[in-house]
Amino acid sequence: MSKVFIGGSRSITRLPADVRARIDRIVDKRLTVLVGDANGADKAVQRYLHRKRYDLVEVFCAGGDCRNNVGRWPVRSVSANGKRKDFGFYAAKDRAMADEASIGLMLWNGKSKGTLMNVLRLIAQGKTAVVYIAPTGEFVEFGTRADLERLFAGCAPELRQRLEHEAAAERREDFAPRQASLL
Repeated sequence: MSKVFIGGSRSITRLPADVRARIDRIVDKRLTVLVGDANGADKAVQRYLHRKRYDLVEVFCAGGDCRNNVGRWPVRSVSANGKRKDFGFYAAKDRAMADEASIGLMLWNGKSKGTLMNVLRLIAQGKTAVVYIAPTGEFVEFGTRADLERLFAGCAPELRQRLEHEAAAERREDFAPRQASLL
């Protein structure tokens, strides 16, 4: 069965109608939704799925502590390195969702490096990421490195540098054998 990793920026707290329509198609197809526990897009997606009384949802949490589980769905607790609840701590659950998903739906505010890292993770595994770009209100499908370059062309240089740094750190930690190049 296909699994959809839905994630996004913490600044996205409401789902636009076209995003809700995409999620409705996922629900209509009875696909399993993998979603994180963060405030913002994760919580907005959870609220929407709960209102629809959708049952095929798994909530991924880092370090055993779940911040949000609106529908009281099954929880997948992912072991996280360290005790500091920083970017790397929460990235553990994102890596697990990218590993398990068949495809991704990412809601991006145009600035969030975490959302782009999830796109990178999916593409590095040969999977497709459909990205809703909130500032323009458009959906763009990404499946190759060339697609990513198109996305990054409009990014600020500082964001690109932060992404390269995070991708290099993940390769050093545990991505090296199966994902030679994230950027």
